[in-house]
Amino acid sequence: MDPSEQRIKIAVQKTGRLTDHSIDLLERCGLKMTKSKDQLICYGENMPIDLLLVRDDDIPGLVSEDVCDLGIVGLNMVEEKRLNREADGQPAQCKRVFQLDFGHCRLSLAGPEDTPYDGPKSLENTRIATSYVGLLNQYLKSNNITAEAVYFSGAVEIAPKLGRAEYICDLVSTGSTLKANGLVEKEVLLESEAVVIQTQKPLGEEKQALVDKILQRLDGVLQVRESKYIMLHAPKSALAQIRDLLPGSEAPTVLALDGSDDKVAVHAVCRENVFWETLENLKAAGASSLLVLPVEKMLA
Repeated sequence: MDPSEQRIKIAVQKTGRLTDHSIDLLERCGLKMTKSKDQLICYGENMPIDLLLVRDDDIPGLVSEDVCDLGIVGLNMVEEKRLNREADGQPAQCKRVFQLDFGHCRLSLAGPEDTPYDGPKSLENTRIATSYVGLLNQYLKSNNITAEAVYFSGAVEIAPKLGRAEYICDLVSTGSTLKANGLVEKEVLLESEAVVIQTQKPLGEEKQALVDKILQRLDGVLQVRESKYIMLHAPKSALAQIRDLLPGSEAPTVLALDGSDDKVAVHAVCRENVFWETLENLKAAGASSLLVLPVEKMLA
């Protein structure tokens, strides 16, 4: 078999809001990469993994058609392409295997500030500009609304000013673009975030083992983003209260202190951020010698 066939191919957005997060995440999973001269492929130096840097709307197709084994892309794009394939009689050939908890946004309906809106029925017999025709039509159908989806490939928010549509359906993060164009959100159709998708095609034992290793490392990296490792000394009498104060902690490790009968050392991984107020509350409860350290990696 061609050695290149044994390498895992991961499709990643070339430029956009998910690019830096995606590449940083893979690097934190231990992947060292070298970019090709055309800047379209990153070759893994220490693992048989290559990244293909492509348009985000190409990623679901590349994974569905087995060109790539994995892809990192927004859920909004996965669902839109799935509906498009189903409309063409082609079942989606990829599956979601991991949520990455970044790239959060929402696909929303929006309209001019001065347009009265009384729920989905206000959309009846209107024109709605969008680049997400599949998701919009699914929403309209589920609400028994007859409206026209007007396809816009970009700058959807200017469609009402151009007289092309009464409403728009587009991705919203902060809402600042809508506000700048005199628009307000009316309905949220989909909450989105970055996800990992995998081809439905069986990968073979070795490739699947590598995919499982990647996913395990992703989980380990994501678990520790807000996690901190706390070490402190505590009176035995205050141990129950101190345990309750440790934020997002599982059962802490309690160790005997050499030369002390009434104090113990407490070590704990806190899965939530540790604020100064937390440390002050722990000190007030009797804790001393408090030390907070970042956690870089963790496997359950």
